[in-house]
Amino acid sequence: MSSRIIIVGAGGFGREVHAWAGHAIASGLLPAGVTGFLDDRSDPLDGYGLEDKLLGRCSDYLPEAGDLFLCAIGDPKAKLQVSSGLRSRGAEFVSLIHPTAIIGPRCRLGVGCVVCPYATVTADVTIGDFVCLNAHATVGHDASLGDGCTLSGHCDITGGARLGEGVFMGSHAAVLPGVRVGDYATIAAGSVAYHRVAPETTAIGVPAKRLAEPTA
Repeated sequence: MSSRIIIVGAGGFGREVHAWAGHAIASGLLPAGVTGFLDDRSDPLDGYGLEDKLLGRCSDYLPEAGDLFLCAIGDPKAKLQVSSGLRSRGAEFVSLIHPTAIIGPRCRLGVGCVVCPYATVTADVTIGDFVCLNAHATVGHDASLGDGCTLSGHCDITGGARLGEGVFMGSHAAVLPGVRVGDYATIAAGSVAYHRVAPETTAIGVPAKRLAEPTA
């Protein structure tokens, strides 16, 4: 039975994953070629000239024998919701590790992860399912990242830091050694978390502080 890879999400990140998957396939790091995308929108690929087209909607696609899926959704909540729905219908997800990425010793990665060019996972790191490490992101020794986390380009998770489920980090954000970041928190681009970040909050600045809620 022949296999095919389907990219879940056809937005900008989906097109990036499409490019990185081509590099991984050429290096023998993925078991099959990409044949198309899933997206609930009808036109996200219009005007880009990709040969691989939309094959269906994320919300109701029924996996076929030989289908393998790559998740290319950046928003953590949407990513976990969409992947959960597909898995409930029998989808099998694979991880993409770009050939230029570095994965150190005794590191554990869950299913459905995307590790982009020049990302580095150092040593004794634990990474959950459906985690994205964008280009040049770094995860230091003994750190852990919960399911669904998204690290944008050039993020830095330093030694022993702990990120809960669904954490989103903007580009060039950092978490200092041993700092805990709660579930579904956001660390804004360029910000540095010196201290614990509460769940479902946005931290911004250097040092990162909780963004005040707008008043009525």
